Amino acid sequence: MKAIITVLGKDTVGIMYKVSKILTELEVNIEDVTQTILQDYFTMLMLVKIDESKSNISELKAALNEMAAEENLSINVQKEDIFVAMHRV
Repeated sequence: MKAIITVLGKDTVGIMYKVSKILTELEVNIEDVTQTILQDYFTMLMLVKIDESKSNISELKAALNEMAAEENLSINVQKEDIFVAMHRV
């Protein structure tokens, strides 16, 4: 299964590292990533593969939500099929 992760927040050093560290620990593969700084705000969109990881999507969400609360970020995780269906024109 694939998932879309979005990360938004005030730009600070290490956001990408902290998100990637959690994904590494859970053995979630990053298939694609894009990031940019919009004025003072960090934005990142990731496509990840969870099939062969140590966790399920609920555990992934919990780990990222914990980090988001500590870092004052907004992090969302959605299954790819739900994301595609929501954004279909």
